[in-house]
Amino acid sequence: MAEKTIRVLVAKPGLDGHDRGAKVIAQALRDAGMEVIYTGLRQTPEQIVEAALQEDVQVVALSSLSGAHLYLFPPVVEGLRQQGAEDVLVLGGGVIPDEDIPVLKEAGIAEIFGPGTPTRLVVDYIRQKLGVAGPAGGGPSDQQN
Repeated sequence: MAEKTIRVLVAKPGLDGHDRGAKVIAQALRDAGMEVIYTGLRQTPEQIVEAALQEDVQVVALSSLSGAHLYLFPPVVEGLRQQGAEDVLVLGGGVIPDEDIPVLKEAGIAEIFGPGTPTRLVVDYIRQKLGVAGPAGGGPSDQQN
């Protein structure tokens, strides 16, 4: 019996208009055999929660370069909890100061991946947290975002 494909929603909350990193991550996850839904720019936390529920994803990957991560990431986690989807793994990425990481983790963001993180680490983290093995010999290289 084949394992279910991991479904990931990649989202850009807030007014941040820079999506290169989000697109790099989305492509790396696709290359690793995951199904990726990209919401596009300027999404509200509520729109992200709704898309995650509609798309029945196991992972939400949030990207922010605007400095508003403390205001935009936690409402996504809270919205998922309110909808009974507390099992969705929520990740953060972008330019996030080290001192903000513990605050985000306490709010329910499972992990933060900053600029320059090898995409392989993101892929491996998702697979490990979901308990899913990767395809034999496949996956992205250690490309950086």
